[in-house]
Amino acid sequence: MFKLISILLRGRAHDAEQAFADRNAVPLLAQQIRDAAQAIQSARRSVAVAIAQNEQEKGQHATILARIADLESRATAALAKGNEALAREAAEAIAFLEAERDASEQAQAQFAVAIDKLKSIVRASEARLQALQRGERLARATEEAQKLDVSVAGPGFATLDDAEETLARLRLRQSQNELTSAALKEMEGAIRPAGIIEKLANAGFGPPLHSSADDVLARLKSRVSPAA
Repeated sequence: MFKLISILLRGRAHDAEQAFADRNAVPLLAQQIRDAAQAIQSARRSVAVAIAQNEQEKGQHATILARIADLESRATAALAKGNEALAREAAEAIAFLEAERDASEQAQAQFAVAIDKLKSIVRASEARLQALQRGERLARATEEAQKLDVSVAGPGFATLDDAEETLARLRLRQSQNELTSAALKEMEGAIRPAGIIEKLANAGFGPPLHSSADDVLARLKSRVSPAA
């Protein structure tokens, strides 16, 4: 008997909770839409920050290229005058800058992928937000119409609208979680292989990823004409 009473009380509590949710579905939906709009605005800011950081990286990359070109020109001149010691110092600096150049190019590539992904997510979220906003306006209009003519609309239509809106909100949250998880997994996967490749190259397996000072010096010497 006690078990039956407990089940009955839980059933009534559930019915009361559902009835409360049905009566307040429209204001609840409106607040959730406002929260979603704020989240999308925050995502837009994240995209803007990523774009700004990428532009800064591009500027640093251009500076590195200019320094490499300047050092190569000066080192070549030093070799032409027979000052190999000074040319070697320049070659070491060039090798260091070339490593910085390669790292900058990799960073720009990662920025580009992340920015494209963020833009895609924001666009999709904005489209869904607009659909929800249209749905909210329709729900409010339907609610007002039902208040004016309850005998025509009936309580069943309101319950059906609320159930569909609840399902739509659930799907929106699940899809956002899936997109976030997928983006994190892809970014993690893009980083790990690069680290393994660098370790293998440093250990002497496969071609080196960065040029050494000797490589740069040999390249510069080849530019010096035999007549000089």
